[in-house]
Amino acid sequence: MQFIVDDKVFDILPEVCFGVVVARDLNNSEDNQEIWNSLEQAIEAARIKFKTIKPKEHSDLRPFREAFQKMGINPNKFPCSVEALTTRIAKGGNLPDINPVVNLVNAYSLKYTLPMGAHDLDTTEDDIEVRFSRSIDIFIPFGQTEPEALEDGELVYASGNKIRTRKWIWRQSDQGKVTAESKNIFFPIDGFSDSNRETVIRARDELCADLERIMNAGTSKFFLDKNNRSATII
Repeated sequence: MQFIVDDKVFDILPEVCFGVVVARDLNNSEDNQEIWNSLEQAIEAARIKFKTIKPKEHSDLRPFREAFQKMGINPNKFPCSVEALTTRIAKGGNLPDINPVVNLVNAYSLKYTLPMGAHDLDTTEDDIEVRFSRSIDIFIPFGQTEPEALEDGELVYASGNKIRTRKWIWRQSDQGKVTAESKNIFFPIDGFSDSNRETVIRARDELCADLERIMNAGTSKFFLDKNNRSATII
């Protein structure tokens, strides 16, 4: 299985980059206090960080908002995942205890102010691609069973004709969601080589180390950009 970023993506976003971790044979079925403590610490740090400035006005989120505008996506209507997450926290909201992997991803996303995803590879048959949507593509929102209409030419994460994330890093699908039974997981971390490349790599490396140390996972890690547009992940 490969992770592939379509050439056309770099035509619009030449500096976009992707840190990737693949975890194998982890145990996601048991509560993990260390991970939950990390999430609580990240929530508190995010509240402090965004106490005097709105997330959408912060320099860490500016590159993502500008990228959305380049693609014709209104970032106020469709904020990227980490902006939505930090806005929720800044307004005093909390996050539910879903499962250790989701908690860990949320903790790192808040810690580094980066969009991060988690996709169950055992429900994935085709390569994972970052590309523009097609008329045959299917997106099923979280918690639903009926597909949602998709416009042609929308930047997405996809596997075959199944859309894993709409509007690039806005909303993840119910297909590929991580559950307590998930054992083999693909983690993408999105960023830009000209603004937060080192942060992406640091988040990737620390996530990889925690998956090995805390969850006893076997791991592989990758980095994609305009000079390296695909990787064999399995």
